[in-house]
Amino acid sequence: MKKQDILENQARIVFLSIGSNLGNKIKNIELTKFKLSCFNVKIIKCSKNYETLSWPDKNKPKFINAVIKIKTKLSPMELLNKCLKIEKELGRRRGIKNSPRTCDIDIIDYDQKILSCKNKLNLSLPHPKMHERSFVLLPLYDLSKTWIHPIKKIGIKDLIKSINIDDLTSIKLT
Repeated sequence: MKKQDILENQARIVFLSIGSNLGNKIKNIELTKFKLSCFNVKIIKCSKNYETLSWPDKNKPKFINAVIKIKTKLSPMELLNKCLKIEKELGRRRGIKNSPRTCDIDIIDYDQKILSCKNKLNLSLPHPKMHERSFVLLPLYDLSKTWIHPIKKIGIKDLIKSINIDDLTSIKLT
C-alpha cells in the first residue's frame, strides 16, 4: 500500500491555458500565474503571449492567450477548483457563454490522463476542444514540440496543420 501512496503523492505535469479579454490583459495573465504559485503549483515554463480574436463574436475585445506548464500534487478536481477560485478573484463573472472575461483558465492536459467527470463542474481531460483551438495549440507548441494528444494519439505539429488557415493567420505574438 505504501508504494501506491507514494505514487499518488507525486507531482504531475499539467498544461493550463490562460486567457483574458477584459481590463489589463497581460496583468491579468501575470496575476493568474502568481495566484497559481500560491496553491502548491510550480510553474515550469510559460509560452509567449498571443493576441487572438474573440470567439464566436469577433467584434468583442481581443484576447491575450498563453499556455503554462506546471508541476502540481493537486488532483485534477482540486486544480480545477483552484482555477475557478482564481478566475472569480480576478473578477470573472459567469453568465452568458463566451462573454468577455478578465480571466479564463482551462486544464488542457493533466499528465496525459483521460478523464470524464460528469458532475457540477463536468471536468474532461484532456480539454475536449483544445485540439480545435489555435490559441491553445500554438502556445502549447512553444512549450512542448513533441506533445501528443492522449486520446487522438496525434502530435502537436499535425494538430496545428489541421487548423483552418484563417484561424492561424489571425493570431499575433504580443
